[in-house]
Amino acid sequence: MANVLYDALFAPHAQNDRDFLILPDGSTLAYHAFVAEIARLAGALVALGVEPGDRVVVQTPKSARALALYGACVQSGAVLLPLNTAYTAAEVDYFVGDAQARVLVCDPAAVERLGPIAEEHGAILQTLDAAGEGSLAALAADQPARFETVARDADDLAALLYTSGTTGRSKGAMLTHANLLSNTEVLVDAWRFGADDVLLHALPIFHTHGLFVATNISLLAGGSMILLPGFDLEAMLRWLPKATTMMGVPTFYTRLLDDPRLRPELVGHFRLFVSGSAPLLAETHVEFEARTGHRILERYGMTETNMNTSNPYEGERRAGTVGPPLPGVSLRVVDPETGAALPRGEIGMIELTGPNVCQGYWRMPEKTAEAFRPDGYFITGDLGCIEEDGYVRIVGRGKDLVISGGFNIYPKEVELLLDEQPGVLESAVIGAPHPDLGEGVVAVLVPRAGASLDAEAIAASVRDGIARFKQPRRYYVVDELPRNTMGKVQKNLLRERFSDAFAR
Repeated sequence: MANVLYDALFAPHAQNDRDFLILPDGSTLAYHAFVAEIARLAGALVALGVEPGDRVVVQTPKSARALALYGACVQSGAVLLPLNTAYTAAEVDYFVGDAQARVLVCDPAAVERLGPIAEEHGAILQTLDAAGEGSLAALAADQPARFETVARDADDLAALLYTSGTTGRSKGAMLTHANLLSNTEVLVDAWRFGADDVLLHALPIFHTHGLFVATNISLLAGGSMILLPGFDLEAMLRWLPKATTMMGVPTFYTRLLDDPRLRPELVGHFRLFVSGSAPLLAETHVEFEARTGHRILERYGMTETNMNTSNPYEGERRAGTVGPPLPGVSLRVVDPETGAALPRGEIGMIELTGPNVCQGYWRMPEKTAEAFRPDGYFITGDLGCIEEDGYVRIVGRGKDLVISGGFNIYPKEVELLLDEQPGVLESAVIGAPHPDLGEGVVAVLVPRAGASLDAEAIAASVRDGIARFKQPRRYYVVDELPRNTMGKVQKNLLRERFSDAFAR
């Protein structure tokens, strides 16, 4: 019987002798061996009582077997819920309870703190460590290398991905087989992936970028992946000559640029560098191209939608933009208050629709209703504009908008100007409570290595570049900006830290 995602991504490789995974020690795992491991893990899940539609929560270190567990959930009809390995026990408690999980898979080192949580919610606890060993691996070892694939339709759930939850309760985006497959098919074509590609994979596999973009593309294209536990500069420099493509977050590229060993000959054979999950500084674009001869391809996606837009593979990869909408995606910019469509060039709320958009939020019908327009468009929460030639430019999250004295201030506009100042590595602009203006503009600056920043000089320098009401009224210099695991600046933490910037 048909299983939409398994039949497209995994089943074609059951007899494939080519290497799928290249591991850090240089050993390899062939496609057919990977598919056999998926079958054993699927058998283990069923042995634990997992039925189609049951949620399997996974908070484990990255490994080949952890990746195979994704395939096992697909083949057995379970719904995968991957969790950030940095989440605390209290956070895991919420996810396991909210998802009504049947199984919780964790690192053996976490059993003491997560065991009571699994017991409280009636979930079966299993373990898997960084080497791919644990109680789940032991159970899988006793299962056959063939598994009768469970039928799943296009609209059946394949995964629950929870939003970061910086405001309010974290919401579980319901992603279907069709959501994941449609996006993968579009990206393989858009980015020209093929069986000869070797993808350098240092991203986590609890997030869309590393799991449903990088992995799914490699599977559908029949290429190989160098599977690293995470970003390690020495490992990246060692493996770059053996790869043809890389997907990363902006910090991957800035850290590589900080090392003089990044030279054209190191990546001369490369075909494509992709960046996402957080905005890439225009300066990073320029410097990376100057150092390597490659222009990074930046794209735009979300937990709820997978990938929405992309700079072109062939054509201008424009710094500061995320390119036009991908095939099948319809994107518009509207007035956040009225929902009326805005002309090109005007900033508003980005809304979109397409086969990549999730079904809504798990057990939150009211939040689902709030997130979709009556005509089916998903309200992203991102502010941006569509340029005259169709390229999309993101200026920030709606919640990051600063309203000072009744004027709307888009942080990205101010940040771009600050980033150009001598000695500034990067910046973040936030709003802080102001007794007269409602909110005042605050600039948080990170200096370049060895640089010393003069806030007064910077303030004087930007004075002629933007209107007075947009100019920061307070400047703070910090060693680094707080980021989540995907490299996004956590402005909520900055707002908390500098909430008294204008206190009297």
